[in-house]
Amino acid sequence: MVEVLVPLVICTNGVAAGVFAGTLLGGVPLLLALPPDRYIHAHRFLATRYDPFMPVTLAVTVVLDVLLAGFAEGVAARVLFGLAAATLVSVMAVSLTKTVPINKWVVGLDPEAVPRDWHSRDPRAQWKRWNTVRSYLCAAGLIVNLAAAVSL
Repeated sequence: MVEVLVPLVICTNGVAAGVFAGTLLGGVPLLLALPPDRYIHAHRFLATRYDPFMPVTLAVTVVLDVLLAGFAEGVAARVLFGLAAATLVSVMAVSLTKTVPINKWVVGLDPEAVPRDWHSRDPRAQWKRWNTVRSYLCAAGLIVNLAAAVSL
């Protein structure tokens, strides 16, 4: 079973880390450069696609890590898979408490009716900060998963 789960956890964690890296490298700079109405439109487009996909990818990774923490041979591998699971749970926590509320607010806006107080409510800097945090956490989880796989 471990022989099947390890490639799967590396794959799902790698996909999640790759999506976050792509967002940091391309999505964030694009969104920061757009005027408010275009930003709202673009963010709505992206959020409605990533929001259903990323939670599933992260949840599958956590479940696989928990299974591996229970079934892998060797204390080092078990500890590392458990640490990876905890790291990815922290990614989910940042998402649920920080970025998802921002996404929901922006998705609820009308690009044709930008709030008058936009300059005081513009969420881009805050979203960028929390997206960066969860991106690095996800990459750290991948590194830990790779270390766990090597330790087997």
